[in-house]
Amino acid sequence: MTALDLVTPPATTPNTPARPAFATAGDVLLIASPWVPPQAWIDHIQAKYPGLRVIHRLLQWATGLAADALSADEWRSVTVLMTSGQSLPNPADVPRLRFVQLISAGANLVLKKPLFTETDIAFATANGVHGPQISEWIIATFLAFNHKLPTYLEQQKQATWKRSTALTEDVLTQRVGILGYGAIGRQTARVATALGMEVYAYTLHPRDTPASRRDDGFAPPGTGDPEGIYPTKWFSGGTSADRHAFLSSGIDLLVVATPLTANTTHLLGAEELKLLGRTRDDGTHRPGFLSNIARGPIVETDALIDALDKGILRGAALDVTDPEPLPDGHPLWSAKNIIITPHISGSSTKYNERVLAILEENVQRLHEGRPLANRVSRREGY
Repeated sequence: MTALDLVTPPATTPNTPARPAFATAGDVLLIASPWVPPQAWIDHIQAKYPGLRVIHRLLQWATGLAADALSADEWRSVTVLMTSGQSLPNPADVPRLRFVQLISAGANLVLKKPLFTETDIAFATANGVHGPQISEWIIATFLAFNHKLPTYLEQQKQATWKRSTALTEDVLTQRVGILGYGAIGRQTARVATALGMEVYAYTLHPRDTPASRRDDGFAPPGTGDPEGIYPTKWFSGGTSADRHAFLSSGIDLLVVATPLTANTTHLLGAEELKLLGRTRDDGTHRPGFLSNIARGPIVETDALIDALDKGILRGAALDVTDPEPLPDGHPLWSAKNIIITPHISGSSTKYNERVLAILEENVQRLHEGRPLANRVSRREGY
């Protein structure tokens, strides 16, 4: 029996645990996205789950789903919804809804929405869809900074041939600290390890055993760190002392990859930024480099500007800012040694394909009665 909507479970023997069964007859999967799913994928999923109806409505990033996109009867029939965090229906309008697949890696936009706070509907993120392209952005901007490419590109515009007198410190044996060891962090660790870097990981909860270091979330085949083998040292905890122990562990590159929650807002301020950096073998101190691809408010903007301008940090790469979009004339634009991009590190020609792969994986898990990949915890907010 294939299933998306709960029905009475089949009979079991005393030694066989019962699990919910699902049936696709009459079920509706609504895909609300800024792009149209390939017809081949729709045909595939409907053939895999006979009786499941798939419909698509165009979603605009800025305005969300149009109010009249579906009739009231159509909304009442929806059992699985894929959409963005800013475009959720009212709970009363979707009485059959069982599961929401977000098309974003973060869940911060849904945390205060009634569909999340007032129901027990399962939510899952698209965590894992961004791993390859964002890890490339992290490493590319760090290498570009180390090799002074922004300076040389400016010189190229002026047709100027001038070598820097400062030698490049290649990344071999440098240490990357990953704050939030999820899908993006795990793929970054994989790439950094291939470059000869050492990886330190930080997670909220302890990862003291091989089993606890595993990650069963979605990742494109051949990517990430599903077994948790790349970090040479793990840090964990929710206190300032825990975080400071991590930040002061000799980190050359800090990757901010933690979700934005009430607890992580302004997690990194002046005191934390001063802890970054590493003492070289010759006894001199090299300030740390910060890379933020998570959310802007995790880092205190004024503290970051001050740390850059005073040399407390040797540089930073930001794909997210606070505020965002970053206004014209904001002091962050003119901070020293900074690379800023307009929240594009997750862009990829493979994005849509991977989101649909996560959706299909979770529909399969529903069918088999297994835990969802990337399920959002209502207690922790991610």
